[in-house]
Amino acid sequence: MAAFTTSSLRVDEEYSTKTSDNLVLVQSRAITALFTQVRDKNTDQTGYVHYADRLMRILAEEGLAHMNSVSEKTVHTPCGPYKGLETTRKICAVSIMRSGDILLEAVRRVDPRVTVGKILIQRDEADPEKRPKLFYSKLPPDVAECEVLLCDPMLATGGSAICAVSVLIKAGVKPENLVFLNTVCCPEGISAFHAKFPQVKIVTLAIDDCLNDDKYIVPGLGDFGDRYFGTL
Repeated sequence: MAAFTTSSLRVDEEYSTKTSDNLVLVQSRAITALFTQVRDKNTDQTGYVHYADRLMRILAEEGLAHMNSVSEKTVHTPCGPYKGLETTRKICAVSIMRSGDILLEAVRRVDPRVTVGKILIQRDEADPEKRPKLFYSKLPPDVAECEVLLCDPMLATGGSAICAVSVLIKAGVKPENLVFLNTVCCPEGISAFHAKFPQVKIVTLAIDDCLNDDKYIVPGLGDFGDRYFGTL
């Protein structure tokens, strides 16, 4: 269970990164302002896409900054030395289609050097439990040598993310070389995911209160992909 949720943060907090084990929650006034628009059920599709893309860009930057291979590097400005950070390993961004493609493209805009993988997971409607089923995966041949950013905007039950990580580990990716990026998650999803893969780091912009009976995150923002693509 997550030790903190977004609702525990003050609206006037300027910037904070709260970390518990392999969980990173990034918050700022800018993120809160963007979430206000994205969460509003009255925001139309054009506005939703605009504000969601801005959130994705922030999340992409934070995800890349929290890769395990990030190390200190000193560069020299025109006025003196500056101690900064750089990623030292090849990075692969993998999306859980289709909503994950939105976040993946944000990662590619931030770092065009990343290689790309795709995983399609859907609920098995023939299964009484509606468990996630793998339909397709296409990964770079050298994915096992990369640090991997797994991209999916929502972490609800954790089923799809667990399935996707299983695919990546089967392909040779080490759990400690994985970072799971999502915009909104909940304690139930975090617990289920980390019960299976405690070494995989989660980087998120919001930890909401809970899941409802329909397995939607509360307060959440509805179906991310449907609102983004206008397929409600």
